[in-house]
Amino acid sequence: MDYYTENLAEFGSRERSMAAELLSQPLPDGFCDDGVRVAFNKNSGFVFLVNDDYQCAMMNGDTLEIFHNTPHDGIEGFLSDLIAENEPGDLHREDAEYLIQCAENEGLELTGEWLACAG
Repeated sequence: MDYYTENLAEFGSRERSMAAELLSQPLPDGFCDDGVRVAFNKNSGFVFLVNDDYQCAMMNGDTLEIFHNTPHDGIEGFLSDLIAENEPGDLHREDAEYLIQCAENEGLELTGEWLACAG
């Protein structure tokens, strides 16, 4: 069974409503606007935006944010959560560098060990 779809005919009314909310929001800083489309994971129930660079944007509360997937270990989450839940020294170097770069791109102010590593 294919759990991923961009076909709106496969969206239920709940998912179409979620898609409308996504489309009414400005794209997050750092989210490329090439080939933006709505997608639905039928397994998780999540509706999100995806683009030609395979970035994903989802609602985090009332805000549309990039949902990250780190390049080495594939840790997933919103940037603020990933920074709060991890220390750079506990992550693979590539993942820590990726999160620092994302914080700079998205205007997230770093503190503590994260700030020291960014400097």
